[in-house]
Amino acid sequence: MSTKEKNKVKFGLNKVHYAKITGFDEETGMPIYNTPKRIPGAVSISVDAEGEAENFYADDSVYYVINNNSGYTGELEIALIPLNFAQEILGEKLDAHGVLFERNTDEVAQFAIMFEFSGDKHKIRHVLYCCTASRPNTEGSTTEESKEVKTETLSFTATPLVNGLVKGKTTEATNQSAYDGWYDAVPMPYLPSDPSADV
Repeated sequence: MSTKEKNKVKFGLNKVHYAKITGFDEETGMPIYNTPKRIPGAVSISVDAEGEAENFYADDSVYYVINNNSGYTGELEIALIPLNFAQEILGEKLDAHGVLFERNTDEVAQFAIMFEFSGDKHKIRHVLYCCTASRPNTEGSTTEESKEVKTETLSFTATPLVNGLVKGKTTEATNQSAYDGWYDAVPMPYLPSDPSADV
């Protein structure tokens, strides 16, 4: 087990990756992912929880609290949407002249998204396992006395997998091999039968 010191604060955003879901395992229903690819030019990300707790009342009190975890909605702001993301995830088509086209029949693909925040002691790496992105807006403005960079924003939803898995993140307890391999493949939970095993 790692002996990293605990973070006191977090800041920044870096190493945003996506991994397309290419299919689902017939037996488990779990997704099959492509190798993660980097999305350069990350500016900001915000992820908001969906689903609220509901109280069940009995005996004149709150008898049970029902936790409704419906996943997350989020926005990723980047410099420019990469061509490979537009093709693989948004379903847009590149013609023989290198022109990218969008059709009303384009089908978006599901994907995992991974990213990290910096901390005062170590970086915190995150993964959302089953995301769907909506088409981005197109925006620009004339250049005046100074240039202003216009970014692009991807809105997405993250829903639970068939086993209920929604997201994961590294901690000070994450071992070095799991931490170092975070962007090599989509990290899945390691739950050995022996509770004393090093996770």
